[in-house]
Amino acid sequence: MEETKPVAEAGAEPEATQPAEGAEPVTLETLAAERDRLAEENASLNDRLLRRQAEFENFRKRAERERAEFLEYASTEAVRALLPVLDDFERALKVESADRDYAKGMELIYQRLRDNLVKLGLEPISSVGSAFDHNLHHAIQKEETEEAGDNTILEEFQRGYNFRGRLLRPAMVKVAVRKA
Repeated sequence: MEETKPVAEAGAEPEATQPAEGAEPVTLETLAAERDRLAEENASLNDRLLRRQAEFENFRKRAERERAEFLEYASTEAVRALLPVLDDFERALKVESADRDYAKGMELIYQRLRDNLVKLGLEPISSVGSAFDHNLHHAIQKEETEEAGDNTILEEFQRGYNFRGRLLRPAMVKVAVRKA
């Protein structure tokens, strides 16, 4: 059977505990040292907690930023795959057609495709007449001429595009160079 201990009456002072035989008596210095050790341990644990919270907050922000970037540029590859179709429409519309209704239908389909791509964030790069920029243009031909300034774009072979502020495809252009 278990030994039962008497319960102290309400309002009675608790009995002072005596140190066990062979144990050092509890002194003010040992209590102060124990308090200081516990305070240091508490400070260390609080510091670790704050660091873990900061690490978690940084992780959360980074994950949110990466998710936002992924969502923002998720359609980049789909738009890139549609650029050759847009190019084909532009080339087809330059060719004269005997059937005006057919040509009008092609024009309407092209405009609708282009407008939807622009709504998604596609931005054509204007090239002809502007200065050559190796970040936006790909020079595939140079022509010596006196009629245009040096490094001025004379002709655009394939339109370049930005998608939501990032270069999607550089424009393929012919560049003017000064005669030597």
